[in-house]
Amino acid sequence: MLKRRTLMGTAIAAAIPGAFPLFAQAQTGKNMLTIGMPLEPPGLDPTTAAASAIAEIAHYNIFETLTKINADGSVTPLLAESWTVSPDLKTHTFKLRKGVKFENGEAFDAAAVKFSFERAAGEKSTNKDKRFFSDISLKTPDADTVVITTAQPNPDLLFMLGQATACIVEPKSADTNATKPVGTGPYKLDSWQRGSACALVKSPTYRNPALAKVNKFVFKFMSDSAAQTAALMAGDIDIFPRAGTRSVGQFRANPRFRVLEVGTRSKVILAINNKRKPLDDVRVRRAILAAVDRNVVIQGAADGFGKAIGSHYPIGAPGYVDTTGINPFDIAKAKKLLADAGVKTPLELRMTLPPPSYARQGGEVIAAQLAAIGINVKIQNVEWAQWLSGTFGGGHDFDLSIVAHVEPFDLVKYTEPDYYWGYDSKKFRDLYASIQSEPDEKKRNALLGEAQKMLANDAVNGFLFQAVFPTVARKEVKGLWPNMPIVANDLAAISWG
Repeated sequence: MLKRRTLMGTAIAAAIPGAFPLFAQAQTGKNMLTIGMPLEPPGLDPTTAAASAIAEIAHYNIFETLTKINADGSVTPLLAESWTVSPDLKTHTFKLRKGVKFENGEAFDAAAVKFSFERAAGEKSTNKDKRFFSDISLKTPDADTVVITTAQPNPDLLFMLGQATACIVEPKSADTNATKPVGTGPYKLDSWQRGSACALVKSPTYRNPALAKVNKFVFKFMSDSAAQTAALMAGDIDIFPRAGTRSVGQFRANPRFRVLEVGTRSKVILAINNKRKPLDDVRVRRAILAAVDRNVVIQGAADGFGKAIGSHYPIGAPGYVDTTGINPFDIAKAKKLLADAGVKTPLELRMTLPPPSYARQGGEVIAAQLAAIGINVKIQNVEWAQWLSGTFGGGHDFDLSIVAHVEPFDLVKYTEPDYYWGYDSKKFRDLYASIQSEPDEKKRNALLGEAQKMLANDAVNGFLFQAVFPTVARKEVKGLWPNMPIVANDLAAISWG
């Protein structure tokens, strides 16, 4: 088993057409359970899009991976029943589980794994971990064996293969998985009502029918925190993972509910466009960070549900070091840094904010803080689809933004100059290569500490806080994850008590 560090990214609010019975009220009971989600995914294929809302529905439920990441961060077998790792950490040999079928009746085998990973690495791939899949070589000696080789040691490979981007797809159905997903998991898509809800039901082809204890799950989409609260109180929703923080108090006091403070390794950041003047000057970025009081942001954006961080790395992950002292809150220093950079105030900047409350609320707080040093921030609220196409994928067309990065191992994103924040540092790329090639865990952790310090000193982004997500659930619901190293709802583990 491995415990590995993790990271957050994005979710989205686009919809899929399809017939679906209206759910005016949740039909809760032993055979059905309703889950609230603030965002609706663009589709249900987690191998082709960055939206974490896809994984919330599909990962481990419709689609499965070779390995499984558990709530404690450990990695255990799933579609691979066992594996061996070479001493140099460059070769992993997987023995696949036999007798597994996709929901359409096709057999799961080494050919399906090969197809899935080569598709993820392909020229037209939109898989957010395309680089990872491009860097591996794969052999299939027989139908039940897959051998994966990497040029450099990869101590995180087993964890990577348990993420949603590594889901195994059936070749014939791959092109239509966004709307007609075909997987090997315990559930299948039942129906979808655009903009409202979708439902999963137990798959009759699943290899272990007894694993899933609830016959049907309905996911309801509602971004408004007041609507979320009302739906929970009315019994229309049984579970709301990552619920709005401002409503938690009333549920703690209500004996019908329980509140879990779910630990995550997601990093909420103030993303800064390193390619745009004057933000390409490290002194200006440091000035912005010095003007931000993280503790005030945590209260304003997340009602205290968060822990301050100083780099793009979560507390508790291997090699973590406290870097919050590198860019402390200091208004006088912030003003001096701007002056040293030759910036004339007021400086006009645009902050693009996606829908989640931590972004919208946090944006207001940070805009007020930056005003104290002569930076006037114009806030532009956008929907997730706009954020993904514009801020995230729009050719660096933004100044500032706020988003939570949940994807594990996202330090690698700082080695990609074209990634949306535009950080281009050969020194960091060389350091990251050293991390990946270091087989000794103690030495690798020391290098990880150096990487965190480098990002903090370069003030690449405003590193704000590590999120703690409250989950509100009816007290009878059992099997919820107490920690969330990745964004997933493990439906097979959930039951009525």
